[in-house]
Amino acid sequence: MGLPKALVELDGEPLVRHALRALVEGGAAPVVVVLGARAGDVRAVLPADVAAVEAVGWRAGMGASLGTGLAALEDTDATAAVVHLVDLPGVPAAVVSRLIAATRRDVLARAAYGGRPGHPVLLGRTHWPGVRNAAVGDAGARGYLAGRPDVVLVECADLADPEDADTPEQLAAFHDRRRRR
Repeated sequence: MGLPKALVELDGEPLVRHALRALVEGGAAPVVVVLGARAGDVRAVLPADVAAVEAVGWRAGMGASLGTGLAALEDTDATAAVVHLVDLPGVPAAVVSRLIAATRRDVLARAAYGGRPGHPVLLGRTHWPGVRNAAVGDAGARGYLAGRPDVVLVECADLADPEDADTPEQLAAFHDRRRRR
């Protein structure tokens, strides 16, 4: 993309602000933005009242970011954490809201699209230590969630375009899909 995905613009606004809006309008609170590459530049585009933490080991992959985010929530009374990614511009607040409706301390839930697991992911607080231990490299929570019969899929295909925008071509394809709707 030529710069961190958080700073890539869509409709004149950085992707991190799109993701932040989905979380806030979807009912997630508190919200913590985990920063990696060019953390100062990303922090500069966040609203002043948004909590942000830097994942020191971000170069190792998303596992470091996930662990940092969960650690930042430890001193809160959060029952669960919604994990959302900046490269999903087609995932709106309605998906976050639907996922949050499943909140419990022991929940493991994923937004699903046509039965296919995707993001965001809802991690109940009782699972945070296990998720943090399993979150290494670029795997995030994938290893912890894989094969678990207690993961609930929350169907959201009626609400979102779940495709990643990892490349300029994928972002352009998202624009095209959005225009056709």
